[in-house]
Amino acid sequence: MLIAGEASGDLLAAELVAALRSQLPDAKFFGAGGAKMSAAGVELAFDLTQHSVIGISDVLIKYFTFRRLFNQLLALAIERKPDVVIGVDYGGFNLRFGQAVKKYVRDNPFSKWNPKIVQFVSPQVWASRPGRADKLARDYDLLLSIFPFEKDWYAQRVPKLRVEFVGHPMVERMQKSELGMQNKSSVPAVLLLPGSRRSELQRHLPLMLAALKTIQEKLPATKAKMVLPNPALVTLAKSLGASMEIQIGELHLTLAESDVAIASTGTVTMECAFFGVPTVTLYKTSWLTYQIAKRIITVKSLTMPNLLAGETIYPEFVQHDATPENLSRAALELLQDESRQTKIKLQLTKIISSLGEPGAAGRAAEAVLSLFP
Repeated sequence: MLIAGEASGDLLAAELVAALRSQLPDAKFFGAGGAKMSAAGVELAFDLTQHSVIGISDVLIKYFTFRRLFNQLLALAIERKPDVVIGVDYGGFNLRFGQAVKKYVRDNPFSKWNPKIVQFVSPQVWASRPGRADKLARDYDLLLSIFPFEKDWYAQRVPKLRVEFVGHPMVERMQKSELGMQNKSSVPAVLLLPGSRRSELQRHLPLMLAALKTIQEKLPATKAKMVLPNPALVTLAKSLGASMEIQIGELHLTLAESDVAIASTGTVTMECAFFGVPTVTLYKTSWLTYQIAKRIITVKSLTMPNLLAGETIYPEFVQHDATPENLSRAALELLQDESRQTKIKLQLTKIISSLGEPGAAGRAAEAVLSLFP
């Protein structure tokens, strides 16, 4: 059983299924996810990626929906009794689900069902609420990490939890694209990446569009493009005033052509890093979510390349600092300062080299299968 609730997790789960099936051709897969999992042969109870949210306030708004979906999946797990339950990213939902499965097992000692519980992609317990690591250690058989520092972090805090660093799946995906910087033209190209959730678009895109207007006033030749994961978000983006070319998926095709990106903090910033694209990052959420987050988040940056480097490589603007003025100023500085561009690209090369070799999904599959001697 696999559960993924976001576009990035849907792709990662599909890759893991393909790797598992190569070693277990007769294995059956079911759960909840998106189109890529379905295409990989996973029998989906529903499309969980359609309910992707960010922040406490968004979760509260859809609380009853999430409770219904959660209970539906838990009933399905109890009915079908999978050998292993794999949560793919989507930590807020998946950690609770793994704990609920283990609670059912403990509460029913005469039942023969006791599945292995796996989480693929660590929740960011090292950034906030580190006590969640203790719950992971209590309920989980295996944690598959995609960032190199996480294994040592867990070893120091909860040594009994088995953590395997399998590498970042992006390394193999981007190498397969076989694209290089030769696609760039002499015309400045700015890429907008507002996020993969409706709430992210609604908060980030108006700021990005206003910043882009300033950039194009200063550098009239600048071309702009946006990449979004699905047609529904394209429709929303257009309703918010986006008039540039909008591409659905295939982000690597556009990154190879981009001089600067303006992106929401999150998974996409690592893809920008892989292609050596100088990026301005932002994160804006509801007042309630921000008030809670600023009290519990302990890391200095929300942008993963900055965290991996231990310094600010990508300019980052959070909440009140995420203004069109700040975004346009930082983007113009990156566009016009060649020496800074060169320095950033060298720093990003070091970061990407730390993410392991291609084959993350294969190594993850091997780790999962090792649970069954």
